[in-house]
Amino acid sequence: MNDPHAHTLLPRHVAIIMDGNGRWAKLRKLPRTAGHQAGVTAVRKTVEHCLRRGIEVLTLFAFSSENWRRPPEEVSVLMRLFQLTLEREAQKLHENDIRLQVIGDLTAFPGDLQRCISEVQHLTQANRRMTLAVAANYGGRWDIVQAAKALARQVERGTLTSEEIDESLFASHLSLADLPEPDLFIRTGGELRISNFLLWQLAYTEFYFSDVLWPDFDEAELDRALAEYARRERRFGHTSEQLEIKLASSA
Repeated sequence: MNDPHAHTLLPRHVAIIMDGNGRWAKLRKLPRTAGHQAGVTAVRKTVEHCLRRGIEVLTLFAFSSENWRRPPEEVSVLMRLFQLTLEREAQKLHENDIRLQVIGDLTAFPGDLQRCISEVQHLTQANRRMTLAVAANYGGRWDIVQAAKALARQVERGTLTSEEIDESLFASHLSLADLPEPDLFIRTGGELRISNFLLWQLAYTEFYFSDVLWPDFDEAELDRALAEYARRERRFGHTSEQLEIKLASSA
């Protein structure tokens, strides 16, 4: 869990639901696919700006486990766009010392896309300046269930007892277990929900909801979210007075 004494003006980990591609396209009388293509440009800008600002981890919700319910032709376009973007951006990620980590049930994706994901993750695995985590065919409930199954298998094998399972052990079996939990969650597009995204990991995260549709999300809007985060007091169950005392004693 995040350290309540480690709050700085800049979040270490920013997680974003990129919402509004379809509505952006509809407002311009364009096909929804045009909105997704414009959204890729916003992704590039956001990654670059997080890198400039010194964000350690950026997690983007690219494709949820519920997105399979969309029209088949739209899903097909999203798959192709995901692979094409990875192929185009892989070298740039590597040159900028960015590690790619894709989380979710990737077995449902086409074989070519799975191989592409594996290749880019392998290429960038030693990079340390920033981690770009992409949630694809991901759901927060799926994440919790797969962790529970992993622990259950250990109990069945006799290598673990139920009494040994605590929050820390459970969290170590979740996606993003090797990374700090998100400090700041951003959702664009004016929707006020978390849509099955990182349900466990967002327990103590600060939320910021933006009315801006994702293709229009730019450096200025990200800076507004970061400025709002800097004004927040993160107590993690403590009182303000307790934090002041502890911060004073550690100064």
